[in-house]
Amino acid sequence: MKVTDVICHVLQSKVEQPFTSARGWLYTTRASCIVEIRTDEGITGWGECYGPAAVNRTIIETQYRSRVIGRDPFDVEVVWEDLYNRIKDYGLTGMTIAALSGIDIALWDIIGRALGKPIHKLIGGAHRTEVQAYATGLYFVDMDRLVEEAVEEAQEYAEQGFRAIKMKIGLGDPKLDLRRVKAVRETIGPDVKLAVDANHCFTVPQAIRLGRAMEEHDILWFEEPISPEDHDGYVEVTRALDMAVAGGENDFTRWGFRDVIARKAMDIVQPDVCAAGGISECRKIAAIASAHGVECVPHAWGSAIGLAATVQFLAALPDTPPAFRPMPPMLEFEQTPNPLRDQLAKDPIVQRQGIVRVPDGPGLGIEIDHAILNQYKVA
Repeated sequence: MKVTDVICHVLQSKVEQPFTSARGWLYTTRASCIVEIRTDEGITGWGECYGPAAVNRTIIETQYRSRVIGRDPFDVEVVWEDLYNRIKDYGLTGMTIAALSGIDIALWDIIGRALGKPIHKLIGGAHRTEVQAYATGLYFVDMDRLVEEAVEEAQEYAEQGFRAIKMKIGLGDPKLDLRRVKAVRETIGPDVKLAVDANHCFTVPQAIRLGRAMEEHDILWFEEPISPEDHDGYVEVTRALDMAVAGGENDFTRWGFRDVIARKAMDIVQPDVCAAGGISECRKIAAIASAHGVECVPHAWGSAIGLAATVQFLAALPDTPPAFRPMPPMLEFEQTPNPLRDQLAKDPIVQRQGIVRVPDGPGLGIEIDHAILNQYKVA
């Protein structure tokens, strides 16, 4: 089998109710670069790249596409190394690795379809046939009702059956952040897990001070408290707090995670399969984390393709640590309105009472709805 073409689809949908986080970026659209890889045996694989879609498309079309055409999809890690070494002389950035990630996922999809097996069967097997999902939401929408809107949204997720929720913090006012966290915790009660995500907006002293103040609210983890480049700072924050500290969605490849994990700068690392190097590289990151007793709970943000790839990866992750009643890694199930996530697959991935079934169909386990693909395609 040989690759005959690599096609990028830039998809975009309008956000009816714009939202923001501590980064201050107003989300008015949801977009993604979808990678379609075709073969001479009529098998097509699908992947997704994290980040600005047009940039990913340019990298793939100018740097990667010609090196993938003619290759055997089963040589997926051979292709990965070739593409990685093609661009590392120019300085590795998140965008080049995100573009590579989309290709890697699509090749794994092809392999699974060719063998009639889901990806998790190809990367070690299923430690679980279903995963617990946590709802990511509670962004900042109405600046005059920041506490009230958070309470209302959290209540909706709890009523839908989610047993874990992740909310945004980082409003520039620690007292307001604490009010929101306290109000949400009181609303969902003690039996629903609650994590907070600061999108790296704090300094080390700010993060420690706020983290200590939040500890009484039984926080599952404090995500991205400080800038991702500050590994020394992460060590300080992690050592200072009793709650778990998480991060890593803005780190890339095994080399980007190596020192973070070895130093235990974070309690939980969160590689994104659409950003950190695809399924091939996230397996290596997870192995390094396991060897150091660090949890791996992948980040997820994107379309149905990225979500399916994350579920396949999660199914094959062992419990850290193994136990009679383990706490298996959870699926981030982002809940802001996104038709690329909810409509692109003919049989979309859904949660029921906070549980998502691992698809057992070949490859990613989903089929792309070409009508939806064409509806949202802008380039």
